[in-house]
Amino acid sequence: MSEPAQQFLTVGDPAASTGAPRRMAYRDWPAEAADNAHVVICVHGLSRQGCDFDTLARHLRPHCRVIAVDVAGRGHSDWLADPMAYQVPTYAADLAALIVYLRSTQPALMIDWVGTSMGGLIGMALAAVPTLGLRRLVLNDVGPVLQWNALQRIGRYLGENPRFDSEQAAADYLTSISSGFGPHTPEQWLALSRPLLRERDGRWWLHYDPAIALPLRAMLGADAPAAQQSVRDSEAMLWSLYDRITAPTLLLRGAESDLFTAQTAQRMAERGPRARCVSFPGVGHAPTLIAADQCAAVSGFLLAH
Repeated sequence: MSEPAQQFLTVGDPAASTGAPRRMAYRDWPAEAADNAHVVICVHGLSRQGCDFDTLARHLRPHCRVIAVDVAGRGHSDWLADPMAYQVPTYAADLAALIVYLRSTQPALMIDWVGTSMGGLIGMALAAVPTLGLRRLVLNDVGPVLQWNALQRIGRYLGENPRFDSEQAAADYLTSISSGFGPHTPEQWLALSRPLLRERDGRWWLHYDPAIALPLRAMLGADAPAAQQSVRDSEAMLWSLYDRITAPTLLLRGAESDLFTAQTAQRMAERGPRARCVSFPGVGHAPTLIAADQCAAVSGFLLAH
């Protein structure tokens, strides 16, 4: 089976830290079938990258093309000159540019979306724009309500820039902060961790811009009334986006998730696109889409006629 092609798309503002035209990276898995008119765009969580979707891509690509993006500041995508631009509006503009580019080469392209956590928020923003024409939407452990305690938990490690004496030590660290992913074999943990690491001068480092944490830290560090108002404003905006979505929507939820509650999932089933929810026991935030039942839930939804 062939490996994906590493591709780049030049995107607009905000500027890259290098001063050169900014590029967004993505892994492009062509469909094994002759017809490439169905594409699934996969977008990762806050500190991850597109390699997270390798297992799902192999599961889907007999039937459709899969594009797995590195969001700005992660993986092979350029870092931003202004760290406060590491926010959903920037990411949504970049991904909208990708959709426009794909349709410029294939106007009749059928585009679905799989978004984990932050990638789901980006998907909600784009699915609310009818002209972008997203056909089906998968939101992996995320909705319009984000639990404050979970954001604080993420804020405690996001943006740290530790160095490690070995790849395994680095993988052990990533495993320790990713317990919500649920049970995985040592080989699976290493496969999930290895793309997030880069070796330099005999040390291993995390492969993202540490400054991606600054917007979250600014929100968490605000005084209590300002922080609470920011959360209320964000939730109101996200519900407004969600209620405008008309594409069939599937929610995936880790049954032990501290970010995406069962109550929020129930509200999402009752309004907007009236999403259907599949819950995975023994998993928190967020399902990695490696386990067979998780892949089957996604493929069954996206490939159903």
